[in-house]
Amino acid sequence: FGGLDVLVNNAGIMKLAPLAGMDDADFDRQIAVNLGGVFRGMREGARRLRDGGRIISFSSSVVGLYQPSYGVYAATKAGVEAMTHVLAKELGTRGITVNVVAPGPVATELFLDGKSEALVETITKMIPLGRLGQPADIAGVVSFLAGPDGGWVNGQVLRANGGTV
Repeated sequence: FGGLDVLVNNAGIMKLAPLAGMDDADFDRQIAVNLGGVFRGMREGARRLRDGGRIISFSSSVVGLYQPSYGVYAATKAGVEAMTHVLAKELGTRGITVNVVAPGPVATELFLDGKSEALVETITKMIPLGRLGQPADIAGVVSFLAGPDGGWVNGQVLRANGGTV
């Protein structure tokens, strides 16, 4: 097709544990996947994207919530946000936008895994819109950023979370 126009960094893992209880292997794995994987994607995207392209990465709304057991996961996602802000400035002269989508609780395996029905219900009640997000909710945000209407949005973190703040 003549070149690369859009990169979406959407791989991630989440191992929850209090900081004092996180073992080195789980820490290293989250850093490698959530931060290292996005770094490598951004680096290669910066090298290969055509001018006017888009880089969209994933963070999480937990970055600003500071919830117990989310420390390492949130730290990896905060790193993604920091790299995004920097890369947006580095690639701006080429018209390449670099943004982050930071979902809140979305009904996916990543979110639901290991959570009791009661915990999911409690979390759902904390969301002002009164429901978990659905993958289509997040896909619409990504589609906006990847398309022509997102061309003036650059270096931003879009918290698509139903109002969870």
